Amino acid sequence: MQETDRLDQYILEHIDEESEYLKALYRDTHVKLLRPRMASGHLQGRLLKMLVRMIRPRRILEIGTYSGYSALCMAEGLEPDGRLYTFEINDEQEDFTRPWIENSPYASQIEFIIGDALKRVPEMGLTFDMAFVDGDKRHYVDYYEMILPRLEPGGYILADNTLWDGHVLEPPPHKDAQTRGIMDFNNRIAADSRVEKVILPLRDGLTLIRKKIK
Repeated sequence: MQETDRLDQYILEHIDEESEYLKALYRDTHVKLLRPRMASGHLQGRLLKMLVRMIRPRRILEIGTYSGYSALCMAEGLEPDGRLYTFEINDEQEDFTRPWIENSPYASQIEFIIGDALKRVPEMGLTFDMAFVDGDKRHYVDYYEMILPRLEPGGYILADNTLWDGHVLEPPPHKDAQTRGIMDFNNRIAADSRVEKVILPLRDGLTLIRKKIK
């Protein structure tokens, strides 16, 4: 076993356990879905819950539901009157994901929406205290610019996969549109004086962005 694998295992043994429901969802994700690595998993899931506890958002926006693992983790951290709106653009995902959300203890706090968040969110007329972005990497900049005006001052955007398996270190031009999307996003955030930001080297990179209070 490599040293990093041993450290990963050590970390998992010394943090809060995921629930049996989440364990079952994670197993089912790996058995039934393509690209199961897209699910947040134990460590990131516990971090998402902790961040929700710390930020105490009333409304969370999630872009990219996939199997629902991250949505359920964030819902764990919500106050009883908090609400999470999670968008999945792939309608073929609905048959798997919706039962897992609707049969969970947090079903009443989660609105699972099939559709394009870039089109649907502006129609909702809502503001958010926190957003978790894990959708199409080609549209990360579009998601960001759509979310920021609808984010309360002092609110947070969490963007997943921002190190993109190290492809961010490759010299341009990038032939892969998803790599270009992540690079453009990272450069946009780094230069944006409207926000504070930090990249955590967790899994595939997680960027924490805070909207400044004027």
